[in-house]
Amino acid sequence: MTLKEEYQKTILENLKKELELNSIFAVPKIEKIVINMGIGRNRDNKQFVEEAINEVTMISGQKPALRKAKVSISNFKLRQGQLAGISATLRGDRMWDFYEKLVKIVFPRMKDFRGISPKSFDGAGNYNIGFSEQIIFPEIDANKVIYNKPLQVTISTTAKNDEDAYKLLKALYMPFREEKNRLCQRNHK
Repeated sequence: MTLKEEYQKTILENLKKELELNSIFAVPKIEKIVINMGIGRNRDNKQFVEEAINEVTMISGQKPALRKAKVSISNFKLRQGQLAGISATLRGDRMWDFYEKLVKIVFPRMKDFRGISPKSFDGAGNYNIGFSEQIIFPEIDANKVIYNKPLQVTISTTAKNDEDAYKLLKALYMPFREEKNRLCQRNHK
């Protein structure tokens, strides 16, 4: 059984009870997953950009969009309209496949992995994960990589707050690191 099927058959009902909701439609769900890779000062290096596009394509299963700078930032030597990064937005089955791969394959492959921080929520029920290099994903052949490139994964949920989003992702096997008074300390400040 896939994680999507398990969510629809059992996790959805369990979350409805745990969150004390009246309707199954009020239960939070994952809306989309966005994979971002910044290009930075390598925007003029065609080999770097080509490799980044190919790697995000392999990781996400779809061709990424090129993101151009909306404003000029002199400190980063970035002009409006220049390439700033690439991103792929996953929805539907691709989103579920990527999430399942992330939880069941990518995190267990990480060296000295002790769980991810439960503090990376944005206040609106979305969760961000940063990876220092792309070779952690099984599609990437480390022997063929010329440049290490960090990337960010954003999991957008329909949860109204971080606590509900945490419960959703925890139910979907996100390997959070256990911390004492995790969100309680954050909410009481």
